[in-house]
Parts: sequence; structure tokens; C-alpha cells
Amino acid sequence: MAIKTTKTRWKDVVLVCKKCQKKLDGGFGPDGDKSLKKALKKYLRPGDGKGRKAELAVIQTGCFDICPKNAVVAINAANPKQLLIVPAGADLFEVKARLGLDDGRRLKPTLKVVD
Repeated sequence: MAIKTTKTRWKDVVLVCKKCQKKLDGGFGPDGDKSLKKALKKYLRPGDGKGRKAELAVIQTGCFDICPKNAVVAINAANPKQLLIVPAGADLFEVKARLGLDDGRRLKPTLKVVD
């Protein structure tokens, strides 16, 4: 059998630990009821296609052997040297920036506390 190829519209591929997500049972999105995978796909690329037609592929993978409490391990496949430990309830725009994703929207400035 010959090796074949197929095209995608993916610009970014994010790998997310399936085991961490299962332990957390939600924790992301405005209501805190979505997994990191679903929250990234829904809120960072609204109106985007599905599957190979999407610009962002968020793929669940096996354990990274870090197993943080109340957090999920994620990695941008384009930058495999840096694993990101995302705590439940983390701001998705900050997660986007830390993963190096660009969806065409600006990151909201964070408020700085002055002593």
C-alpha cells in the first residue's frame, strides 16, 4: 500500500493531557464547566471549522508524567521544549499567549497592583 497525504487548515496544534482533564472534570471557560480542550476550541477560535478544516487542532494525548493537582498539562506542538501547566480557571487569553497561539485578537492587558 502506498503512503498517502491529506491536507489540513491547521495553523496550530496543541496537545492536552487526557488524564489531567479527566481528573479535573471541567474548570475552564466563563462558567468553568468545560475541559481545556473544549474551551480553547470554542473561545479562542469562534466560528472556526471542525476537524481538518479548523485552524486550531487541540488533541488529547497520553500522560506527560507531571500530574499537577487542579491543573492540566498542555503543549504547543511547534514548541515542544516547554510544557504549560494550566490551573483550573485560568484566563484563556493568557493561556493563548503562553502557548504562543495567534487568533488575530489582541491580548487584554492585565491589571498591575501598585504597592
